[in-house]
Amino acid sequence: MSIWHVTGGRPLRGSIKVQGSKNAVLPVIAASLLCPNETELLNCPALSDVDAAVDILRYLGCAAEHRSDVLRIDAAAPGRCDIPRELMHRMRSSVIFLGPLLARFGEARLSVPGGCELGPRPIDLHLQAMRLLGAEIREEGDAIECRSAALRGAEIPFPFPSVGATENAMIAACAAQGSTVIYNAAREPEIETLQEYLRLLGAEISGAGSPVIRIEGFSPRPRAGLRVPSDRIAAATYLCCAACAGGEIVLTGTEPKKLVPVLNALESMGCALGTGFDTIHIGAPERVASPGAVVTRPYPGFPTDAAPLLMAACLKGRGPAMFIENIFIGRYRHAEEMRRFGADILLRGPMALVNGVPVLHGAAVTSPDLRGGAALVAAALGAEGESVVSDAGHILRGYDGLDVCLRALGADVWRE
Repeated sequence: MSIWHVTGGRPLRGSIKVQGSKNAVLPVIAASLLCPNETELLNCPALSDVDAAVDILRYLGCAAEHRSDVLRIDAAAPGRCDIPRELMHRMRSSVIFLGPLLARFGEARLSVPGGCELGPRPIDLHLQAMRLLGAEIREEGDAIECRSAALRGAEIPFPFPSVGATENAMIAACAAQGSTVIYNAAREPEIETLQEYLRLLGAEISGAGSPVIRIEGFSPRPRAGLRVPSDRIAAATYLCCAACAGGEIVLTGTEPKKLVPVLNALESMGCALGTGFDTIHIGAPERVASPGAVVTRPYPGFPTDAAPLLMAACLKGRGPAMFIENIFIGRYRHAEEMRRFGADILLRGPMALVNGVPVLHGAAVTSPDLRGGAALVAAALGAEGESVVSDAGHILRGYDGLDVCLRALGADVWRE
């Protein structure tokens, strides 16, 4: 349990470097199981989700060492193909180990994942992809057992561009005989990072970033090194914090081209934005305007993970703002906590209507999930007086030193 203390009313000023991407590094960590190799990951963030993934590797028999921002993995001789329930439940994306285990051992035994409660997280698309590649799957309660004497290439059409299922299919297909084609694949930048890593391991793979990905073969290599790209959701978080508190900040080590929908929304709210090759500058007014309607969609649409942060920025906005959530049915669990600040939020199914109020007041709130927790910290920056955010470890799953970075920008934030 962490207790975040925030005293609002201080405009943010200064410059910070954006951390490495959580959503990019986790599938790469899992994919390191694919063959006997040594992997070095640079710019790897210090997150509890990374710790959980590394603990899974060690349980399976791999060696792993995370020092500073460098993670080194030796997957020469893992000796297990099962992951116990307590490790699976530590992070929401733990099902990403299904494909690598099946590819390496021809067998995988695990349970449904845990993590944030954003509503049902069915893994049927993951399992269907493994079946198409030739795996036999047995489900009993929350336990899953997959077996295949020899994976074979296949055509895998997804009804929805699931990021995790696309990643699992990409990894498992590397071990399949023949070619595999994934249709309606997720297009998120993290998919491109995984493709880059799989190529370094020796995979013949192409198409990441488009709806069609092809895997033609695999010739394992003994070593791979990759620099983890910057975290686009962490960048969006700091931009929205500035929109909540006002002020002027610069983000370095980031990639503006991956944040276009968020930047467009902030600009429509009256924020002054400037971008360079790897920098974003934002100047935020005391009260932002309404962004109108914000509709979450798969990439390159507005990211669902950034919606709670932008909602926090709209709480004191001039005029109403509408949010329509198309990815997770439990995404608005932070809204009731935001009302404790004095926010005016109306929920109707997948829609949230935010009527901006002139003033927010400090309050004691509870973090419901990773991005909702960060959004509550952001909202507290724009509230008068002290706020306390109680968090059961959600925020540390995705942010490397959120409190340290905010203090570097002049915020009054500290964490017990």
